[in-house]
Amino acid sequence: MRTDTGQVINLADYRPTDFVLERVDLTFELDPTATKVDARLIFHRRKGADPKAPLVLDGDELALSGLLFDQTEMKASQYTATPDSLTIRNLPKSKPFELTITTIINPEANTKLMGLYRTNGVYCTQCEAEGFRRITYFPDRPDVLAPYTITIIGDKAANPVMLSNGNFLGGAGYDEGRAFAAWFDPHPKPSYLFALVAGDLGVVEDTFVTMSEREVTLKIYVEHGKEARAAYAMDALKRSMKWDEERFGREYDLDIFMIVAVSDFNMGAMENKGLNVFNDKYVLADPETATDQDYANIEAIIAHEYFHNWTGNRITCRDWFQLCLKEGLTVYRDHEFSADMRSRPVKRIAEVRHLKSEQFPEDGGPLAHPVRPTTYREINNFYTTTVYEKGSEVTRMIATLLGKDLFKKGMDLYFDRHDGQAVTIEDFVKSFEDVSGRDLTQFSLWYHQAGTPLVTAAGAYDAAAKSFTLALEQMVPATPGQTDKKPMHIPLSIALFAEDGTPLEPSSVDGAEYGDNVLHLTERSQKATFKGIGSRPIVSINRSFSAPINLHFDQSPADLALLARHETDHFARWQALTDLALPTLLAAARDARDGKPVVASKDFVEALLAAAADETLEPAFRAQALALPSESDIARELGGNNDPDAIHAGRSAVLQQVADAGKSVFASLYDSMTTPGDFSPDARSAGRRALRNSALTYLSYAENVPDRAKAAFDAANNMTDLMQALTILAHRFPDSSEAAAALSTFHDRFAGNALVIDKWFSVQATIPGTKALERVLKLMDNPQFKRSNPNRVRALVGTFAFGNPTGFGRADGEGYRFLAREILDIDTRNPQLAARILTSMRSWRSLEPARAEHARKALTAIAKAPALSTDVRDIVERTLKG
Repeated sequence: MRTDTGQVINLADYRPTDFVLERVDLTFELDPTATKVDARLIFHRRKGADPKAPLVLDGDELALSGLLFDQTEMKASQYTATPDSLTIRNLPKSKPFELTITTIINPEANTKLMGLYRTNGVYCTQCEAEGFRRITYFPDRPDVLAPYTITIIGDKAANPVMLSNGNFLGGAGYDEGRAFAAWFDPHPKPSYLFALVAGDLGVVEDTFVTMSEREVTLKIYVEHGKEARAAYAMDALKRSMKWDEERFGREYDLDIFMIVAVSDFNMGAMENKGLNVFNDKYVLADPETATDQDYANIEAIIAHEYFHNWTGNRITCRDWFQLCLKEGLTVYRDHEFSADMRSRPVKRIAEVRHLKSEQFPEDGGPLAHPVRPTTYREINNFYTTTVYEKGSEVTRMIATLLGKDLFKKGMDLYFDRHDGQAVTIEDFVKSFEDVSGRDLTQFSLWYHQAGTPLVTAAGAYDAAAKSFTLALEQMVPATPGQTDKKPMHIPLSIALFAEDGTPLEPSSVDGAEYGDNVLHLTERSQKATFKGIGSRPIVSINRSFSAPINLHFDQSPADLALLARHETDHFARWQALTDLALPTLLAAARDARDGKPVVASKDFVEALLAAAADETLEPAFRAQALALPSESDIARELGGNNDPDAIHAGRSAVLQQVADAGKSVFASLYDSMTTPGDFSPDARSAGRRALRNSALTYLSYAENVPDRAKAAFDAANNMTDLMQALTILAHRFPDSSEAAAALSTFHDRFAGNALVIDKWFSVQATIPGTKALERVLKLMDNPQFKRSNPNRVRALVGTFAFGNPTGFGRADGEGYRFLAREILDIDTRNPQLAARILTSMRSWRSLEPARAEHARKALTAIAKAPALSTDVRDIVERTLKG
């Protein structure tokens, strides 16, 4: 199952290993440039395996230093070692045997941040997906599970903290100036879940009493002096543990649970068994340095990694094609947790915004792939929004199809049946089939077919028959490698309303399965007739986004405005406002491109201002309503021949007209939505700040001077308000003295805080306009810009490429050429980071012809470069081919 050579891996080729790994004993003698690793592995040949098959172990840039067979040095003729593999021949046919493999690795030089590396004096590991093979030769695949015993030996002064998975066995002095620590994880796990951390760190400690009354020690390790900023993460962890017991019946299973926060990390966090390693941006928070969104992210990601203890660790993936089985399922679980902790409709709106802005373009472009792909070249490139977010949506649809009780029973059966196993999507789905008696074969196409289904709807009311007929048609577009798509099972949550806004309940529904307000679309074309409907209904389809589809349903502005006022599903109210906004925004982009005046729809403006002023709606919802579809949303809806400058100009003109029409509304909101007293990150306070800052944004258009934003910046007592005011000044008034002063003040105030300085870089990277690239280039010369730190590179280069359509998409193509140069540079140090930033080019074919040609040439320049990593070559070739 090797992928590091760039060979194509196929799901159909899966077969179990010839050898079973019984146990793993690892000893690390830490040294910054020459860490010695002794791996003692006990195997036996699998029953039925070829008795002559050699044992082939994975490696990545390794050098074999020693090899023992049953404690005796192995003859050189019996094995072949290369940097990428270790092949051992003439092994016993049935009895167990022991291998001791010694490697010497250089953590200090490991800029890929995969395997064991050293950052800021701290040793750290990242082994998912295939990083363990950079530590020692090993069967590095997720279906090889074993218990691990770890001994860490290191300099006592430099490494007072030495951690690994499982329970602590003990530690003491080892020899002069050194110490050891031993850990044992009794739960068999794959190598990708191995973790080691060693260094000089501060710690925050607490305890949690489980539902069976076991006391679990909780520890969060951070850099010294940052302990107070880990308090919210600890609180989120304890709430996550309690919620998982109450909602899913899952209890933690070790004596200790640890989190370590590091600043150099390729991912957000990693769920290593009992020892989660986090990017410190998802652990550290206080009112002065963290925004409300930071707090929400910390809460969600702490929960996500903890929930992996069962969905990913106790039950893991048979192979990497099943990645959505742990990631999509766990995203669903963390979404549900956040919905319970905060506002369910507001959380759902945020989820769908993210899905549409990130996953829908992926599904509609050259990088499209099924939730469970059948082939890959580089597994690191399949940690995508399709696997995570669409995978979560598929789990959500199962819950919708089965209902709350049967879904819970299916999850319970899955946990009971597969605990301690490496399993497949089929195993997961079978649990729900068995508890419900429902055949989910057609539904499982959601795992196997790429692309976002398009559902077209049309309605007809028969007053004489008192019936309403809804005609539905579905189409799944062709995607790379998949041209012929079968009809999907699409659950559509539906409600009917009378013209006065009261709900209409049908007496029966013919032509389709219907229950609990869910209509099941299973054919390419299908009609459903709702009986007993006394007046023409206004129809709400796909409420709460019950299926991840594109919906085409022509509704009048008046009907949409009614739904925006009366829908009882608040997500659907937001969707109605969005459906009112999009035609105006699309027309505005076209008019701006053609040099015509932009005119915002009166129905849309009135509905939006009505929602903003409606005090029966929670402030967080109103803030979401006021956040118009983004420029990337508009580009996606336009479909092609996109001009980023015209999209930006058109959207800005619409914002201006809404601001002018609602100036008094926004002024009132800004004055009334204050949060007196000390800062609190709770959902209610965050919602009030969100609405007040939305009003501030519109007032910056209505008043067209920086004075109010400057006053807000000066008065801000928390990072949320400070960042919003800074963003308005920098984006709306980039050449003003007020913006320059605010940026300078912000930088000087937070110069010693890396996470806040990342925000300073990002704000400037997203200032729209043709001057953006020159600004980015100047920032890259700033002493605070560190090319070795993934967070800093993402904050500047990544944010520019993903979040600045006009600056990145300059008409002269300089933005694309800049990115090509940067990708090639980043690739020499950190291929994974380079590949992920390169995905910002996935929608290049939707640009207008001149820009598209510039983008194609930039991609071609990357593709022609010598010595590309597998990660980058995979992305660039698929992006050009698609």
